[in-house]
Amino acid sequence: MRADEVSSVDVELRDLRLAVVTSQHRSLRQAAEALNIRQSTLSRRLHEIERQLGMVLFERTNGGTHLTMVGLEFIASAKRILDDVDRELRRIRSRSRGELGLLTIGVQASPSAGHMHATLVEYHRRFPDVDVRTVDGSHDRLLCALAGNAVDVAIMTGHATAWDGRMLPLWSERVIVAFPEHHPLGQNSRIRWADLANEKFLVPQQGPGPELEGLLAAKLRHAIDSQHIIHQDSSLDRLLSLVSANYGTLLMFEGATGVRHEGVVYREVWDDDGPTQTNFMAYWREANSNPALGSFLAMLNEHYPDFSAGPKAT
Repeated sequence: MRADEVSSVDVELRDLRLAVVTSQHRSLRQAAEALNIRQSTLSRRLHEIERQLGMVLFERTNGGTHLTMVGLEFIASAKRILDDVDRELRRIRSRSRGELGLLTIGVQASPSAGHMHATLVEYHRRFPDVDVRTVDGSHDRLLCALAGNAVDVAIMTGHATAWDGRMLPLWSERVIVAFPEHHPLGQNSRIRWADLANEKFLVPQQGPGPELEGLLAAKLRHAIDSQHIIHQDSSLDRLLSLVSANYGTLLMFEGATGVRHEGVVYREVWDDDGPTQTNFMAYWREANSNPALGSFLAMLNEHYPDFSAGPKAT
C-alpha cells in the first residue's frame, strides 16, 4: 500500500500525531515521554497503525527507532494532513471569535473623519483579517437592509421609532455648513441658523439628506420652502464641486469634513447655547449571528457603554 492510499484506511488524526512525534525522536521511550504516555501504550498503538495500513513504518533496532522508506513517505503525508487540519481549525476558531470574515456596515454619513473614521481604523487594527464593506443610505434604506440581512449593523442619526431591534447610543457630531470660498458668510467664524434663512441648499436624496432637510425645516420653520432646496442624487465630492461653483450651500455632518475640496470652506452651525449636534446610534438585529458583528459591538461598548435599562439596549 502506498502512502497516498491512506485515506481509504480508518486512521485517526491522533494516530497521525503519534506517528509524527515518534519519527522526531530516536527511541520509543523518548517519544512516549514527549507524548506523556506509557512506552508500552505507544508501541501497541504504532503496531496497530501499521497493521491497519498493511505497511511497516518504523524499523525497531537496539540502536533506536528509524523510519522505513515507506514510513518516510507516510510521515510526509501525515505532516501535510495535520498542517491542513490545524490551519483550518485556526481559521474556524478565528471566525467564531469574530477575528475573520466579513462585516457589512451601513453608514448614513461619510466616515472620512471624526468618530466613524476612528472606529473603522481601530477595528481594522484589532481585527485586520475581517473585511469591512460599507453601504450608504437613508434611515429607511438602511433599516430595510438590516431587516433583510444585507447589512450587519447601521450607524445612523437619531432614534428610529419603527425599529424593533437592538440599539446602542454612540457619539454626537456637529452640523457643518459648506460655503463657496468667497461667500460672505464664509468669512464668519460662527454661523447661526437665522443666518441661513436666505440660502439655497443642495440636499442629497440619499445618505443623511432627508435628516438634514428635516433639520433645516425644524430650525428655520417658515423661512425654508421648496425654492430653497435643490435635491441632488450625487456623491459628496460632486456636491462639494457644486458648492465651489456657487450653486448653493451644503449641510453635512462633522464626519464628512475629512473630504477637502478646493474653493469650499466649512463652518459650524450654532444654536443659542452652542454648536448644533446630532446624536448617532448603532442599529442591529439580535438574531444576527455573524461573529464579526459581535467583535465590532464589543469594541463599540468599550468606548460607548450603554447604561440604559431599556430592553433594546445592548
